Amino acid sequence: MSKVVILGGGESGTGAAVLAMVKGHEVFLSDCNMITEEARNILSQNGIEFEEGGHTREKIMDAQLVVKSPGIPDTVPIIDEITAAGIPVISEIEFAGKYDKAKKICVTGSNGKTTTASIIYFLLKNAGLNVGLAGNIGTSYAYQVATCDYDYYVLEISSFQLDGMYDFKADIAVLLNITPDHLDRYGNEMENYIKAKFRITQNMSSEDCFIFCADDQVSIEHLDKIVLHAKQLPFSQEKEVEQGAFVKEEKMHVKYTDKDYQMFLNELSLQGKHNIYNSMAAAITGKVLNIENDVVRESLTTFQGVEHRLEKVLKVKNVLYINDSKATNVNSTWYALESMTTPVVWIAGGKDKGNDYEPLFELVKEKVRVMICLGADNRKLHECFKDKVGEIYDAASASEAVELAYKHSIPGETVLLSPACASFDLFKNFEDRGKQFKEAVSKL
Repeated sequence: MSKVVILGGGESGTGAAVLAMVKGHEVFLSDCNMITEEARNILSQNGIEFEEGGHTREKIMDAQLVVKSPGIPDTVPIIDEITAAGIPVISEIEFAGKYDKAKKICVTGSNGKTTTASIIYFLLKNAGLNVGLAGNIGTSYAYQVATCDYDYYVLEISSFQLDGMYDFKADIAVLLNITPDHLDRYGNEMENYIKAKFRITQNMSSEDCFIFCADDQVSIEHLDKIVLHAKQLPFSQEKEVEQGAFVKEEKMHVKYTDKDYQMFLNELSLQGKHNIYNSMAAAITGKVLNIENDVVRESLTTFQGVEHRLEKVLKVKNVLYINDSKATNVNSTWYALESMTTPVVWIAGGKDKGNDYEPLFELVKEKVRVMICLGADNRKLHECFKDKVGEIYDAASASEAVELAYKHSIPGETVLLSPACASFDLFKNFEDRGKQFKEAVSKL
């Protein structure tokens, strides 16, 4: 029996602690912050020793293995000390993967991860497969490995989770796109972030499949820099591909080995250029897994979307309110604005991660009439957009932002919460920000 220390008592850490206990390890969980009542109950019910509000160094340094929650940067002093002592530090995904024999479909990318993973999960469920959804979404992967028995997992995996993965292997890996995000965690070096994303392909064999966007310049430029044994299946809206997916004459065409699938783009339940990419990635996955064409079609035409991602909330006095709180980077917000067909009252801002807002300038000039800055410090937004938008206001809460939007919007317009920033300055997370926005809209 070895001693496993879990750093972080959130969804990921609590799940890893339960799995370590189930597998017979001595477990200790440590969080420098206070943990939720729910996490405290799970740990207590499973007889797992834990501490909160600080780290006891002696108990941590006694570990044979440390499982680190993705939210903890590698640069914090306790991690430096652990690695200097030669104790391995891995992610929850890596840890859970050691005990999981299921086939793993792993999805990463700067944008569209949650939507694509959710469509694939929906597709596999509709095909009658015994499948779990985990990673950066839903219940912790480790907790599910400890308590469930699935044949397949669809895993949404962030760059932070990939950083701590070494022996883990995807059976099908999906890389949607790579645009600047979280650069504050990567020494403001784009190359470090790109390398983290490509870790999703490590350990893959010729039996495995790598699905990627042939229109994403960054991905294509780095393809030849990695050793890749897996079958390569690109998807594109700009050119035809022999194997993979492409768009031609308003149709999506999917080809894998001798299998062929087609459907009109206007049949897709999720519209917009970005969602065509997401749907193509899901459709290729379906064909790799030999799912019938009618199940693929039914799934792509009936999937209802993801909470906090371009989620239509309410129409009030002929103004539509849309919750896109999950847009925590510039590229996500670009897709959101690109899909708008009416003048926009845009609610943006939050914790800036070293954002370059220039890609938004033309779209904002074209589509945004009023901008509401929702952040603790809005100076950079004012500086960047003062000559692009006619009216700019500041809000310090979701309810204040919604009140301002209600006051300054005109019938026929759209109020779009698409922050392009992280939420940690005023909210617990993007879900909290989205929920507060929806609650405020419901009170109008």
